[in-house]
Amino acid sequence: MSKMIPCIIDSVRVSLTNQQRVVVLKEQDKERYLPIWIGLYEAEAITISLQHIEVARPQTHDLICSTLKILDANLIFVEVTDLLEDVFYANLVVEQNEERKFIDCRPSDALALATRLNVPIYVSEEVLIAAGIEPEQDIRDQEKETSDLSSDETEEDLDIFKDFLDSLGKDQKHDDLPGEEDQD
Repeated sequence: MSKMIPCIIDSVRVSLTNQQRVVVLKEQDKERYLPIWIGLYEAEAITISLQHIEVARPQTHDLICSTLKILDANLIFVEVTDLLEDVFYANLVVEQNEERKFIDCRPSDALALATRLNVPIYVSEEVLIAAGIEPEQDIRDQEKETSDLSSDETEEDLDIFKDFLDSLGKDQKHDDLPGEEDQD
């Protein structure tokens, strides 16, 4: 079994291009993020819980929380376990009568329950390796690309820019500047 990494919900976002929702998990001890595309209603359910918004009637995830309580079962943690063909898989890890049970579910539902019951979120290290994003790595790549330019090329580019700046204003005389009129 893969090592499980503790994560938190960093944010729930809306794509500007297609209005789809994405929940962004962040590794607790590292700047590594995991975006998971989710449905509109699931995003709303997570956001309502994160923002502690009171609703008039129980939503589906509230119903599940109530059912667990009535059945004397506790949600211990949720886990994102796998990524197969661009589909994430998750489990609810529930304990009842000192027996641990793993219930297959969508990650969005697991996260909605985790926020309501304040339980830990874990992500498989393999999933984080496959789909995680490390912003610092992107910055290092950009810095490497920039440093790969030879200093001669950079100085040549700057010389062209300097020549352009120097040429500005040489063609105009100060008395021909727009907005100035002869005052006789």
